[in-house]
Amino acid sequence: MYPLHLNPDYQQAAAPFTAIPPPVAHNVQDLRHLNHTSITLTMAAFPCPEAEHVIETTLEYTSQDGTPLTLHRFTPNTNTNTNTIPPYTSSSSSSTYSHPPTGVDGGPLRPAVLYLHGGGFISGSVAHFRKDIARYAHATGTTFFAPAYRLAPEHPYPAPLEDAYAAFEYLRTHAAELGVDRARLGVMGVSAGGGLAAAVALMARDRGVQPAIKKLVLVCPMLDDRTVLQKGDELEPFLTWTGEKNEIAWAAYLAGLKGTGAEVPAYAAPARVENVDGLPRTYIDVGVLDLFKQECSKFASRLWNAGVDLDFCSYPGVPHAWEWIAPRAPMTRKAIENRVRALREL
Repeated sequence: MYPLHLNPDYQQAAAPFTAIPPPVAHNVQDLRHLNHTSITLTMAAFPCPEAEHVIETTLEYTSQDGTPLTLHRFTPNTNTNTNTIPPYTSSSSSSTYSHPPTGVDGGPLRPAVLYLHGGGFISGSVAHFRKDIARYAHATGTTFFAPAYRLAPEHPYPAPLEDAYAAFEYLRTHAAELGVDRARLGVMGVSAGGGLAAAVALMARDRGVQPAIKKLVLVCPMLDDRTVLQKGDELEPFLTWTGEKNEIAWAAYLAGLKGTGAEVPAYAAPARVENVDGLPRTYIDVGVLDLFKQECSKFASRLWNAGVDLDFCSYPGVPHAWEWIAPRAPMTRKAIENRVRALREL
């Protein structure tokens, strides 16, 4: 086994952030503050498409418990975007139309992506990840929808998942008026959002939703509450999302189950699912120095063995969330290209 080491490009980019060790989070509020501070700092220098390339608007929808929530829509401006996905192709494997589908305004229906932001279930917002969403909307020419889902510990499981799934159902129910082709709907999630995205896909499968989700894109997804890093593990010095942070975040998210005697369900921690048959075509990527590398690779292996169409990419020398710290690194560009390619399969 080769010794672990940092990718040189990432190491150089991360130097300003690692010069002063961050404070240790002892509880969920500490961790939330630490996460928001680090996300704000890294995103401040993150390159983003010009505002005229992607137009952000908001919609209102209702979660499963009746809570009103905001759904952010990121629409690429096709007048400035040269990478637009065609509105309809008769050769699409999932399309059965004899004529191109149209919306209520008579315009063509287009693919769309439900994007679920990261933050360990306890932090983060659409505003924090706005630049990331705009990047993919601009690069693919696809409209992205990002729900402002509620966070633990104020709203533990199942509230964040119910918010995410309600947004998915909103897109399906209002597809025609939104100009969305329900047969070309993808779900994308980052970190904890990746765990929510996988859970949305599981729920849609179990509920027999048709047309099925066409593409599932999981970026360094947080899938397994059982992940524990042993003291002295060789991975420990490289982690940005540590075992201690992971334990605090999962405890907050699963707090609603504490004392009930119930097992943690697969909808809360998708790595626990017994049967992965019937999940949509899936793309997963993770850094080799990420705490989540084992749970991601195990989940990918199960998908592969079940015959699910899968792309799995692992990137050596980089930890969790490396791309926002080193957005111009060659490995980051490669990862973005791979994700865009996966999204363009819609």
